[in-house]
Amino acid sequence: MKLNTLKPAPGSKSDRHRVGRGIGSGWGKTAGRGHKGQRARSGGYHKVGFEGGQMPLHRRLPKRGFQSPTRNDIAEVRTSELQGLQATEIDLAALRQAGVVSRHALAVKVILSGKLERKVVLKEIQVSKGARAMIEAAGGTIHLTPNPDVEPRKKDKKEKKPAKAEEAAKE
Repeated sequence: MKLNTLKPAPGSKSDRHRVGRGIGSGWGKTAGRGHKGQRARSGGYHKVGFEGGQMPLHRRLPKRGFQSPTRNDIAEVRTSELQGLQATEIDLAALRQAGVVSRHALAVKVILSGKLERKVVLKEIQVSKGARAMIEAAGGTIHLTPNPDVEPRKKDKKEKKPAKAEEAAKE
């Protein structure tokens, strides 16, 4: 077998239809478009989903589901992925640089999945209960700055204006 003797299998290749090229081709005259009608005209036919003015199916059916605008903000990282990282101090920037999380992620949460047998220090990374137990069992630590406790604002009660009768009694 030589490259210059290779041919496609018989019947696997067929010539494309050259429509509108005479009666003998079988695709002449109307070129497969039939007689008259919108579909036979050049530039004719309708847009996808158009049903002749009837309300189209994609508009008759209700919307379904919810596309969360924040669904990719918090990335999940498995404990097995932490095992494969070279860095001992791990934060969001280190995970981005290693390609473990997307560059669009605003926060990270470590979940229990796989094994972690080395000591790691997590900085500003959220951790699930199981992952926390595994990290601490391996000798690692987790540093999170606590959110400041903000007391709910209480509306100041306005002093009531003295009634007109009381004002008159004072004078």
